[in-house]
Formats: sequence, C-alpha cells, structure tokens
Amino acid sequence: MKLLLFTLLYLQIAVTWSGNFNAASDEAAKSHKLILVNFSGSDWCGPCIRLRKEILETASFTDYASQHLLLVRADFPRQKKNQLSREQVKLNETLADRYNPDGKFPYTLLIDEHGKVLKAWDGYPNETPDQFVNQIKAYDAAH
Repeated sequence: MKLLLFTLLYLQIAVTWSGNFNAASDEAAKSHKLILVNFSGSDWCGPCIRLRKEILETASFTDYASQHLLLVRADFPRQKKNQLSREQVKLNETLADRYNPDGKFPYTLLIDEHGKVLKAWDGYPNETPDQFVNQIKAYDAAH
C-alpha cells in the first residue's frame, strides 16, 4: 500500500502541466524538447475529461512525458467555481488564437521548439495510451 501511494505521488510530481506556452517555448529552445499542448474544457467537455483520464493521466503517458515533453494545458472551463485568473484566460485565448482558432475541444498538438505543429489530434484519439505515446515517440525520434 505504501509503495502504491508513493508511486501515485511520484507520478503527480513528475508530470507538470503549465499554463504558459511562452515559458514552455523558451524551455523547449534550451532543452530541445517537444511541447504537447492540450486545449480542454475541463468541466464541460466529456471527450476532454475522457482524454485526460484515459490517456494523459496514465502511467504510459506520464512516464514518457516526464522525461521527454513539455506540457501545456489551455483550459476553458465554464462553471463559475472553476474560473481561471484573468491573466490565465488571456494566455489561453492568445494560444487559441494562434493554434486553435476554430475552438476545437479536445484539441491536442505536438509542437517543436520553433512553434511548428508536427501532429494534431482533433477530438478524442481513439487509441490506447501506448499507441498515443508511440506516435509522439516517432516525431521525437525524428526531431
């Protein structure tokens, strides 16, 4: 039981989702890591919630992402209790203007250190966590 608790705590610490794409871009330029951006409606979008739980929070994804990716979540919650700061809303809207002008949810992008979109997942990716990670690995290896 203690090992399970430790493992869960480690996974939560090891994978951090940023809300600042500019900071992630700066870090990507230094580390040459790819950026995974997830546009989400965390409190109203069923496929967004499913993507988070069934792929983005799995051990397969978090193990890989913690070492190889910079993660950015642009969340657009609707419920008043989940509203973001004005600063975060502006960051998310600016990112959406650039990469998601049609307002797709969920919409997940793999972006290189220069801001070029390498791969886009429009909607819920109908694949296993391992298949999702393997797609990212293919771009990461070519990068």
